[in-house]
Amino acid sequence: MPSADRRLEPRRKPRQVRAELTRERILTAAAHVFTEHGYAAGTTNRIAERARVSIGSLYQYFPNKDSILAALLIQHVDRGSWPGFEDLDLAPGTLEALVRALVRDAVDHHRDDPRLLRLMIEEAAASQDLLDAVRRHGELRTGQVRQVLERHPDVRVGDPGLAADLVLFTVEMNTHKFMAAPGGTAVEVFEEELVAMVTRYLRG
Repeated sequence: MPSADRRLEPRRKPRQVRAELTRERILTAAAHVFTEHGYAAGTTNRIAERARVSIGSLYQYFPNKDSILAALLIQHVDRGSWPGFEDLDLAPGTLEALVRALVRDAVDHHRDDPRLLRLMIEEAAASQDLLDAVRRHGELRTGQVRQVLERHPDVRVGDPGLAADLVLFTVEMNTHKFMAAPGGTAVEVFEEELVAMVTRYLRG
């Protein structure tokens, strides 16, 4: 990933509930504006109007629309842990179901408007906050997947740490690409193929 662009850093970090709600309202409005009008026509004036805040208030939080888009991408990336991770069934014969749970979590997280997802992928530049979010997300989820691979009796890989990296990259990147531009392939077909590919790899 490229080095951080400091022009994208937010101007104000909310410290109170009211300020955080204002920031979230701006981001929600921006997602709608970018989706409806595209990035070029998605001006800060339109975002402020949609969020029902003054343009001056918007600029207290974000210096430009690039920083708003970067913040939306951070929200998308920094989504926390793998839901249900601690309750997974690690009994023999459950590997495919486990992989399906991982793939379905990624698919569900990318069910947002494809136009907005595609816009975030194509237009967003790298801020330091984004780089930090990518690192946090990667470390957390890689650690979880590695624990699963180390404990599941059906997994046959030489290096669980490397395998966790490969599996997550494969699932996340392919899901990003597919959900941003699904074409004529059904989500269910994509899911089945990705689950089969990852499961075969993990079984050796």
